[in-house]
Amino acid sequence: MLQAGAEIAYTTATDHDQWIMKPTVGNHSARILLQDCDVVLVNGNHHPSTAQVLILDSAKLESLKRRVKQLTNVVLLLVKDGSEDVIAFLTDVLPDIQHIPSVLLQDKSAINQFFEQEIKKKEPLLNGLVLAGGHSRRMGRDKGAIPWHGIPQRDHMVQVLRPFCEEVFISCRPEQQQDVGTDNIALPDTFLDLGPFGALLSAFRAQPNRAWLVVACDLPLLGSDTIDFLSHQRRVSSTATTFRSPSDHLPEPLITIWEPHAYPLLLSFLAQGYSCLRKVLIHSDVHIVEPPSPDALLNVNTPDDLDSMRQRPEFG
Repeated sequence: MLQAGAEIAYTTATDHDQWIMKPTVGNHSARILLQDCDVVLVNGNHHPSTAQVLILDSAKLESLKRRVKQLTNVVLLLVKDGSEDVIAFLTDVLPDIQHIPSVLLQDKSAINQFFEQEIKKKEPLLNGLVLAGGHSRRMGRDKGAIPWHGIPQRDHMVQVLRPFCEEVFISCRPEQQQDVGTDNIALPDTFLDLGPFGALLSAFRAQPNRAWLVVACDLPLLGSDTIDFLSHQRRVSSTATTFRSPSDHLPEPLITIWEPHAYPLLLSFLAQGYSCLRKVLIHSDVHIVEPPSPDALLNVNTPDDLDSMRQRPEFG
């Protein structure tokens, strides 16, 4: 097909899809294509990389000698039986070879375990984001200021998130910053008039290498036990980790951990005219879990919701 003039040949099968592209994929395009990958393996003979996995094979010793300068950060040795001469050569080249992990080339389980541990080490740090930038039109008053637990609910949610996050921010409109208070950190919207979608994009713009634990400020029953459960269920390789909503069984975007690689995905949805976080979750690779306490996901949007919540024993 490419020889006939096609730019891209796309084939779909029952267990895989295949793309063959005539144009060269540049570094920027490659980053987009590989944004969901935890590890990218390249042929170290021809491409530079941040770290090297070195296969010790006597048959490749001469080739290895020609590429010694490429061994800038060897993190794993895969040893083929009968490679004592290669090990002897590397002992002079790599003074710290005794400290480099090594496994037998045929030990697939050990190799997988190594990469799993490396991925875990690079798990993005987690920030918290309390969504308090809405207009509260249905409620008729600022939902974030309602004192469900003796203090404004937005302040209470900051306290709930702090044990699980590096930093916790209150998302708000630019004109609301004075309402956040001096004890909290305001994160004003830089993507305007997009609701929670714009709040999350603004957070990623501020710190794109952090994951973001996003919670709405109108969830009076949301406590540390539910946040702890979600944190332990976090799957870094997914775009997000979220709860299944008890009301409609769809993913709940406003109690969700969004991973850094969600940022370009969100921007691509926005470029196509979509600004709904739930739509992103529905059409992406997300980890959905059942909430341990479904009532924790109950929100208070209207005066009737408020009256109903006040009748509960937790607030009686």
